[in-house]
Amino acid sequence: MKQALFILLFICMTSQAQNISTKPEQWTSFNREATFDQDIIHLNANEKDGILWLNDAVFKNGTIELDIKGKDERGKSFVGIAFHGQDNEMFDGIYFRAFNFQSPERKTHSVQYISMPDNDWSVLRKAFPDKYENTVDPVPNPNEWFHAKIVVNYPSVKVYVNGSKYPSLEIEQISERKQGKFGLWVGNGSEGYFRNVKMSSN
Repeated sequence: MKQALFILLFICMTSQAQNISTKPEQWTSFNREATFDQDIIHLNANEKDGILWLNDAVFKNGTIELDIKGKDERGKSFVGIAFHGQDNEMFDGIYFRAFNFQSPERKTHSVQYISMPDNDWSVLRKAFPDKYENTVDPVPNPNEWFHAKIVVNYPSVKVYVNGSKYPSLEIEQISERKQGKFGLWVGNGSEGYFRNVKMSSN
């Protein structure tokens, strides 16, 4: 209980990045099996989306950093995070399509913002072409670890990859949610690997 309270407090209050626990008891999985191997968290593939929620944590504005690994298999590597979550169906998210990183035809669909449940990728792409998704620069190897930094200052969200000074994606949140749960997210049919998760608050 004390450790859970500490997580809640530092995410809401601290301005310094803090490492997030990889102890299984600190997380709750939805529609996925989570495996914890030292500092690496793995979520298996399954139908529909899956989320691994960090227990008792409330994230408002701040910076989320982590290493992510997907794979170069089209339609089977959607990996990222959920934030400002209210439940398993209502949250904002940033995720990557690793299989598009190096594709000349599909690279503009490499990083994506969603606001669930009403604004998934298909709704946003149809209504706002190229506004809520973009290429990733520098281009990662789709089969290797890459580093993502997501800076949230409601409604602004900026996504940086592999230490770039320039965001690969810069959007304004659609939802009016300004705080909520944080989780690791994988999409339909996808597995994902995560490590070195850190958070700080503005």
